[in-house]
Amino acid sequence: MPKQAAGGSHRAAPVHTDPEEVSVLTALSAVSDPVRITLIRELANSADWTRSCGSFDVPVGKAALSHHFSVLRGAGLVEQRDEGPKRVNRLRREEFDARFPGLLALLLADDVVGDAG
Repeated sequence: MPKQAAGGSHRAAPVHTDPEEVSVLTALSAVSDPVRITLIRELANSADWTRSCGSFDVPVGKAALSHHFSVLRGAGLVEQRDEGPKRVNRLRREEFDARFPGLLALLLADDVVGDAG
């Protein structure tokens, strides 16, 4: 059983969408925002479950960051779980690639407009 922070957590567990249930328009909408592209790229360069939501250097506040992660979960791109007081993430690369072959490769390419370097 996972350990929780003292006092427990009052937030609901994240809801995940199976990539097989995602339409192409939902997927394209999710990856159309520069902040979300940054999140995807940073997750792609990190080991699974090593990045907490607060570890990303993006120019948005906590509420907006939470919204961006919600959009990515809704598009089947990100899976999250709570580890104590932190919510950690993994990119659902294999599942998303099976649904939309080549889309992640395009997003991760160096010539895509965004702030990855």
